[in-house]
Amino acid sequence: MVDWSSVETVFLDMDGTLLDLHFDNHFWLEHLPRRYAEQFDLHQQQAKDTLIPMIMAERGSLNWYCTDYWSEKLSVDITGLKAEVGDRIGYRPHVTDFLEALKAAGLRSVIVTNCHPDPLALKLERTGLDRYVDSIVSSHDLGKPKEDPLFWQDLKSVTPYTAPSTLMVDDSFPVLESARTAGIGQCLAILAPDSRQPARERHPEIPSIHHFNEVLPALRQRQPLPSNR
Repeated sequence: MVDWSSVETVFLDMDGTLLDLHFDNHFWLEHLPRRYAEQFDLHQQQAKDTLIPMIMAERGSLNWYCTDYWSEKLSVDITGLKAEVGDRIGYRPHVTDFLEALKAAGLRSVIVTNCHPDPLALKLERTGLDRYVDSIVSSHDLGKPKEDPLFWQDLKSVTPYTAPSTLMVDDSFPVLESARTAGIGQCLAILAPDSRQPARERHPEIPSIHHFNEVLPALRQRQPLPSNR
């Protein structure tokens, strides 16, 4: 699955990789349409018919992930509405064990997320996820999403890394394909990002797992890197 002996840095997606994607899917597909319908006096299905095509049209762009963009475009407080269902924010299985194992192996762990800083702050407040990793980078700080192969070059300006010795873990096939194009040494796909949805089909070329317990034994057998790395 992963050649841990050649890894120095692990880039980790957040939503759907470390955190259960159920929160985000529930928000965009259920909670937002319901609250939008209430605000603009629509039936909920009318709200869905209005919102979903609008949202899907931005898929893969930075706007797709941008709280400020959707707050302004829809005339609603996206961050406030997300906080209303913040109790649904939670870890995926075996995540904290995996993050602790990365640290024990002496590997550098960096969350590299398309999440906007506002919902990112909410998720960190709810989970304490930032305690388990070395740093966090939001693509909004770089002005382009992870789907853009140029993102990975710009990422070096805020968190230097050596591409061949880096592992990227993500639930998005387009992001992983982008990382591979940019020379990231190894990629690993998450097939079960949403606990309430069936697992997806495997990618034909990118190794994949359902949960981190599948790679934990090999990771725990890895010898720690020298402290002067």
